[in-house]
Amino acid sequence: MTDQDTTPNTADASAAADSTTSGSGRGAAPAVPIASSDPARWGRVDSEGQVYVHTSTGERFVGSWQAGEPTEGLAHFARRFDDLRTEAELLETRISTGSGDPKQALSNAKHLRDGLPEASVVGDVDSLAARIDHIVERAEHAVEHAKAEREKARAEAVARKEALVAEAEQIGAEATNWKAAGDRLKAIFDEWKTIKGVDRKTDEALWKRFTKARDAFNRRRGSHFAELDRQRNVAKERKQELVNEAESLTESTDWGPTADRYKQLMAEWKSVGRAPRDSDEALWKRFRAAQDRFFARRSEAFAERDAEFAENARLKEELLTEAERIDPDADLSAAQSQLQRIQRRWDEIGKVPRERMRELEGRLRAVNDRVRSAEQAHWRQTDPEAQARVDQFRERVQQYEQQAQKARSAGDEKRAKEADRQAQQWREWLTAAENALADR
Repeated sequence: MTDQDTTPNTADASAAADSTTSGSGRGAAPAVPIASSDPARWGRVDSEGQVYVHTSTGERFVGSWQAGEPTEGLAHFARRFDDLRTEAELLETRISTGSGDPKQALSNAKHLRDGLPEASVVGDVDSLAARIDHIVERAEHAVEHAKAEREKARAEAVARKEALVAEAEQIGAEATNWKAAGDRLKAIFDEWKTIKGVDRKTDEALWKRFTKARDAFNRRRGSHFAELDRQRNVAKERKQELVNEAESLTESTDWGPTADRYKQLMAEWKSVGRAPRDSDEALWKRFRAAQDRFFARRSEAFAERDAEFAENARLKEELLTEAERIDPDADLSAAQSQLQRIQRRWDEIGKVPRERMRELEGRLRAVNDRVRSAEQAHWRQTDPEAQARVDQFRERVQQYEQQAQKARSAGDEKRAKEADRQAQQWREWLTAAENALADR
């Protein structure tokens, strides 16, 4: 089908539906459906099937319709007008919300404006032209604002690096908490790499100051650890004392206090520092062996408790057998009541072995999901239009989340963020629709 010879077919229907994204750039958001106005108010079809649109400057020929009733032809060109109007609304929304590239938005708006005088559409062309002019003006302001923001970002980037350099210089000259200071210098370096937009000359000067401060810190830390070697012999003596106490506690049956004492011994072990390498590992093996002996004996003592948990698991399996026979399709109200009773009994039974928790809870959750699905199906049957909106919005959210994931996989973070913003907008609409459906 062409603008001059309009014969409806499947390809035309697809083109009309897809035109909501034309001119708005790759990844543009689909529009919320807009009802067409009365096409007879804005155009006409003559006896030979020639279609005209009314404008402030007079009638303009927009195409030919030979395949059906004149009203069908007008409706076809009115849908094309709606597509243009939807594009304009999308551009206006993006500019208002600050999403997308302002330059691209301006380019798309100008393209839409320039193509409108020759567009094969039927509708209030004059009003749409005025609206597009306004959109172009707003897009131009947005471009200027974005430029100012970039300049501001460059100044902020320099200020951030200057602050990091000043902090690094203070660390290099004064810090004595070696681990924390070293970690902070590493964090400063990592943050440094993320700051973009600083001019080369300024960046090189700041980098020289940073590396000088880091080198000063490394020299002082090296001197400190030379002294630390002397202290490691003291650590060896203290660790020997901790090993002796740990070994003396292995046969204790005072489970709680002894376990707490082992935790304290472990904390002190870590605080003492390293002994010389040749003895540190041997002392650690003895200390750990004493711990393992005690906790192995405690595990044996807890076997009785585990038996109780196993009995609880058996009782819950019996409940699950009953729950899995629930048929919400036969009697939803009865199914809900029975499930509530089972859930109360489930809580009363108590804990089960940890390795069984996911399995048992999963089976009960499956029953709960089945009943919930029946409840939701009941709501959909009572309000199909509201549910259809919810399903439509959910599908949109999923589409944009998939777009974001594909873009990130391709390394295109800009497109991923745009898709994330669109997904968030549709998610808000979805929440509103779900809340409206729940309140009915």
